[in-house]
Amino acid sequence: MRLAGRRVLLGVSGGIASYKACTIARRLTEAGAAVDAVLTASASEFVRPVTFEALTGRPVLASLWERDRALSHVHLAHDAELVVLAPATAHLLARAALGLADDLLSAILLATRAPVLMAPAMNDDMFAHPATQANVTALERRGWVRVGPAVGPLAEGPSDRPGRMAEPEEIVAYAERLLLAPASAVNGRCVVVTAGPTREYLDAVRVVTNPSSGRMGYAIAAAAFARGARVVLVSGPTTLPTPWGVERRNVTTTAEMREAVEATLPGTDVLVMAAAPADFQPTRPGEGKRPRGDGQLTVELQPTADILESTVGARRRGGVTVGFALEHGDGLDRARDKLRRKRLDLVVLNRADDPEGGFQVETNRVTFVTADGVRAFDVLSKRDVAERLLDEIEQRL
Repeated sequence: MRLAGRRVLLGVSGGIASYKACTIARRLTEAGAAVDAVLTASASEFVRPVTFEALTGRPVLASLWERDRALSHVHLAHDAELVVLAPATAHLLARAALGLADDLLSAILLATRAPVLMAPAMNDDMFAHPATQANVTALERRGWVRVGPAVGPLAEGPSDRPGRMAEPEEIVAYAERLLLAPASAVNGRCVVVTAGPTREYLDAVRVVTNPSSGRMGYAIAAAAFARGARVVLVSGPTTLPTPWGVERRNVTTTAEMREAVEATLPGTDVLVMAAAPADFQPTRPGEGKRPRGDGQLTVELQPTADILESTVGARRRGGVTVGFALEHGDGLDRARDKLRRKRLDLVVLNRADDPEGGFQVETNRVTFVTADGVRAFDVLSKRDVAERLLDEIEQRL
């Protein structure tokens, strides 16, 4: 698990968004982190401490005055590798900006040396108030990192101004980044990832494509962002949401994907071609929609441009380039040929006939093929495959 052994302190203050902190606690725990939840008195009016104890498997603290825990604020502050404040109410931000320490959470904030990630959540007028803006600015100058607030419905109704707490998944994504980036070789580097299928039009409405979901490429993009990279995701048509913090560039055809990749190459440190571009396109696409009543349709296809071959000369020296090879049956020899012919650092081989890998599934069974040898993995989630791939990339950087 990518956060195994990491210590996170989750500070929850009293606002209607407190219930979303339960999801944050669960996601961080699922990623392997040891999560210590600290609730203010008002937060305990919204969500009971036992909820966080059940989600994290760890005792929950809510007071400076608990018996036998006189120095809890010092121990928790020093043990934490990251402090996440979600929700961070206007009242908590004001107390923190002033350096008050009148409860357990505010005392921890004064004693900790860990980075602090704050997720403000409040009424939009309260967030816009000059006092709140001054407090947020002061905390950011001290090194605190802010995520949100977002624009969206508030407890009192619709709003078109910031105030709503960022979604739990976004907060977790930035928490992972703060924990993982400092030790990562891709931290501060530009990583370009391609994902999904492309479409080649037979006529105005019919296409040649494949069933790629894009999940593998999106998982790689999310993993690279968590390690501190600036990530550009060149995506064919998918229904997947953009990973938090990732710059997404949408394309449709293979030619558009090639142009988008070529445009990124001057500043790219790592290129991961996880997309499944259509290999063929109609020689003469039809105009408009051909009626079915016209009878038999014969289509002549020609190969599309090979993006990896066409970019060999433009790739950055000292960078890392990864290709994917989807084969039917044992494709090891073809993967080795692809590695050599396209001058790649690594080829990720998987099989289209594997029910637990390839298209339209959450898992993958891959083999890393390099000039140094072959390394095969058993079935993993696509995010776990992405983590292992990033480990390999970091070694090569």
